[in-house]
Amino acid sequence: MITVSHLTKYYGRHLAVSDLSFEIGEGHVYGFLGPNGAGKSTTMNIMTGCLSATEGSVSIDGHDIFEEPKAAKKLIGYLPEQPPLYPGETPEEYLHFVGQAKGLRGERLRAELEAAIEATGIEPVRHKRIGALSKGFRQRVGIAQALLGDPRVIILDEPTVGLDPLQILEIRDLIRRLGRTHTVIFSSHILSEVQTVCDRILIIAHGRLVAQGKPEELERELAGETEIRLIADADDLTAAKIVASVEGLHALEVTGEGGVSTFRLAAGDGDPHAMTRALFGAFAKADTAILEMSVKKATLEDVFLELTEKDGSGLPAPEDSIAEDSAPVDGAAEEIKESEATGHDGDPEA
Repeated sequence: MITVSHLTKYYGRHLAVSDLSFEIGEGHVYGFLGPNGAGKSTTMNIMTGCLSATEGSVSIDGHDIFEEPKAAKKLIGYLPEQPPLYPGETPEEYLHFVGQAKGLRGERLRAELEAAIEATGIEPVRHKRIGALSKGFRQRVGIAQALLGDPRVIILDEPTVGLDPLQILEIRDLIRRLGRTHTVIFSSHILSEVQTVCDRILIIAHGRLVAQGKPEELERELAGETEIRLIADADDLTAAKIVASVEGLHALEVTGEGGVSTFRLAAGDGDPHAMTRALFGAFAKADTAILEMSVKKATLEDVFLELTEKDGSGLPAPEDSIAEDSAPVDGAAEEIKESEATGHDGDPEA
């Protein structure tokens, strides 16, 4: 459905996205997971055609977002982190305007407007001023505008930021329901949220894709071996001989002091509980006391923290497209310069 190939984005000399490549299949909920500043919003803005790329390409169902922007953008519904709402209008007035801007007219406009209102649960506030709505309802109105035009892909940038716990649960449930009929991509820096809602995860750090897959696959493949921590009332040599009698364990770290030894043991693929029982038996047989023993399995959260805290220093900026003293900037001037350098128009038409 979506192919992102070697995507790179510089802001001045700052490398925001670095050689990003991945594919999005149809009919799943995908989570872009990463800390703030990881490059998630920049990637989404490029995927939706709202921002040009320094290098690389994005294809939506075979349509290049830069070469065929109109055809590609018709397939996308987008909610940026700051919803583009008009506080003086009602949700119905606003959605009517957005629908017309997307080319909807007559009965189709009315039908899609009603369907979007029903899908997002904003019927009770459809005639209230947007500026008077809670942030949760404003997010729902923003998602409703993304649904207009019957897009195949819904892209949501940090849709739960700033919401209270109940609103967060409601938006998560809405995303799950949208995933039954659309391909949904949403970004978050909260691991538990992505694990709860998504059936595919892409972890982004320092502008790079560092891992991807189903939540259970990532936890199984990346979490590593189960560790057993053991403190024994014996010197390290005596304790090591006892530990060595239990098959399937290997020592990661051994320390000894004052006749007490501490072991960090890797359990490999074996059952850690079976191994702790075997250790208890071995030490009891040797008439040696275990002072403390615990089992620790690395979680996906441990993996996420490890992956995202690694050094992400990027490549130097290309000399032919970046001025010597340039710095990260916003606005049209930067985009014009980058458009000239890359040949991408960055046309934000939706």
